[in-house]
Amino acid sequence: IHLAMENEQYLSELSDQAGCFKDSQIVEFIFLLSEKWHLDQSARYQAVELLERFMIKQVEQVCQSSRENVRSSEQGQGSSWSSLKDQICDTFVLRLVSCIQLASKLSLHYNIVNSDTALQFLRSLKYSYTKQELLESELAIMKTLHYQINVSTPLAYVELLLEVLGHNGCLLPAKPLHQMCTQLLDFSYLTRDPIYDTLLKVAIENPTPSKLQVAKFLAVKEDFMLLAVGIISTSVFILDPGHWMQVVEHLNCITGITSQSILEFSYAVLRHVVGGTTP
Repeated sequence: IHLAMENEQYLSELSDQAGCFKDSQIVEFIFLLSEKWHLDQSARYQAVELLERFMIKQVEQVCQSSRENVRSSEQGQGSSWSSLKDQICDTFVLRLVSCIQLASKLSLHYNIVNSDTALQFLRSLKYSYTKQELLESELAIMKTLHYQINVSTPLAYVELLLEVLGHNGCLLPAKPLHQMCTQLLDFSYLTRDPIYDTLLKVAIENPTPSKLQVAKFLAVKEDFMLLAVGIISTSVFILDPGHWMQVVEHLNCITGITSQSILEFSYAVLRHVVGGTTP
């Protein structure tokens, strides 16, 4: 119930730019760096969500600052925006590394990314940041997000729903199912846009959605509960298709998400997993 309420709250306050910083290349960069530093599974998702939320707020602040500068000074309209944009671009990799650092500390895992490790990596990319600048970057992220950085990731939704399914008597292979779920969750992050593009077209039964339909679909793309339910459903279909419909019905009862929505999500994921049009 707590996760469901948290999810609803997040969706009700959703920015129009949500998802802009979940590009597959950015996600892949974070995943590879998390693997390099041997981080806990949840840390990679936490880092993606932290970076996404921070960057959106930073861009909003920069746009607001740019508008104020234009109003207060007739000259330099272009140069003001250009310098602010350059500032965002120049510090992007630093912010990304800082988000991974924060996520490693939030995961309560013994293996956190310390300043020396982060600086060594940044220097390998020819950046010359100091330890002080690294600490200031972490602080900037926390301040921008008003210190609300311990956000629940889709993995938390997946794991809790698996526990509820087990408690409700769904006899499923726990370890293989959890492993399959994490693999598909990785896949859904790395193939986010194509999966949701397919889901939208299936949901509206139209291969050419309008701009309004795409805009309204944004809340679906950011719905962690739907993502978790879809990932579990797809994993069960792959591992134990005989129990698939039973699990879909259970997930419907637990979350209130319709069986049709769950089936459509599973179809969208499987279509891109197998690389074809036949589920």
